[in-house]
Amino acid sequence: MKTTKHNSSPKNIDPKGLSHGLWMLLSGVAVVFLGSCSLQPAKTFEAQPSDTQVQNTIDPNPVIAPPPIIASSGDPNFVVKVVQNVGPAVVRIDSSRTITSRVPDEFNDPSFRRFFGDAVPQPRQRIERGSGSGFIINSSGQILTNSHVVDGADRVTVTLKDGRTFDGKVLGEDPVTDVAAIKIDANNLPTLSVGNSDALQPGEAVIAIGNPLGLNNTVTSGIISATGRSGSDIGASDKRVDYIQTDAAINPGNSGGPLLNARGQVIAMNTAIIRGAQGLGFAIPMNTVQRIAQELIATGKVDHPYLGVQMVTLTPENKERIKKIAGDRLNLTSDDGILLVEIVPRSPASVAGLRVGDVIKSINNQPVTKIEQVQKLVENSKIGTTLPIQVERNGKIIQIGVQPAPLPVRREG
Repeated sequence: MKTTKHNSSPKNIDPKGLSHGLWMLLSGVAVVFLGSCSLQPAKTFEAQPSDTQVQNTIDPNPVIAPPPIIASSGDPNFVVKVVQNVGPAVVRIDSSRTITSRVPDEFNDPSFRRFFGDAVPQPRQRIERGSGSGFIINSSGQILTNSHVVDGADRVTVTLKDGRTFDGKVLGEDPVTDVAAIKIDANNLPTLSVGNSDALQPGEAVIAIGNPLGLNNTVTSGIISATGRSGSDIGASDKRVDYIQTDAAINPGNSGGPLLNARGQVIAMNTAIIRGAQGLGFAIPMNTVQRIAQELIATGKVDHPYLGVQMVTLTPENKERIKKIAGDRLNLTSDDGILLVEIVPRSPASVAGLRVGDVIKSINNQPVTKIEQVQKLVENSKIGTTLPIQVERNGKIIQIGVQPAPLPVRREG
């Protein structure tokens, strides 16, 4: 495919002014930044009760089926057996980091010090402590947990179920997927076996083990409520993960702990909850965790492809709103696709010639109509290798080649 770069701005369009106008227009609409992927607050929609009346029928010879959780395992006490088998491989992780307050520059001025001497404020330090969960994947001491459990930690302590405590070394962490790998100096440790998270179905029985609110070795159970929840679905659009949703109770402190199937295999890593909700827990699929963990253990980091665009799914409603504010400055003819509302200066998208107002129609010859599709295709691309992107601009289809760069990662603290 022939690739053409377009660097000049179209006539009569002020990209900076248009970008600002689109932001003002789309306030309240989910906008994703394919980089840090910031998301404006998503709206919540409640299902309205149906007016349709349903007629009940009674079977004179009903067959009473066992609850789904028992039926899937064939054993009403399967949770007990799973916990007995795998519980020792679940650990508690305590972390601490030192936060130093910054002294304003004006206090370092020599004239200020000459007049005030010892009254000049000094940097202050405080210790932040956190607690989470993790699980052992290697008998020689390799442990997986969430990145946010150990992010910026000066010290990490791992406590086993048998009471033994070890200092942990962070091998690497990836804030984009919220996965981290830790190593402790120990051998002959119990480990968890891994299941295939790609084969999961809603309704399957699951078990969560962790240390919620400091209550060590807490066990909860439930089912898989849904699969394939995007980060934008749950208000975590800075994460490139298709989450597993579960109604097994998850609370602060469960982060990094395992979500297990009825056979005791870890199929996901518990990671997030929605404040104020009940029965809405989210976990990172184990296939994703394994892929990231392998890179962290091997190299200490994970590079994610980055374009540098901020975008919104184009709908007929959005199109009408855009026309009202952009007027003749934007010739928007498409009814679907991904509208670019911001281009990061000096980013791969900017260098390649993508512009505010472009509508992405396909990436690597695959049509896209949702933001999540764009994120997946970019995530699966290769850094430094040209990615063909087809856009509609002023009613014309244009092919542009963008070379993704490593995602700049912003860390806490």
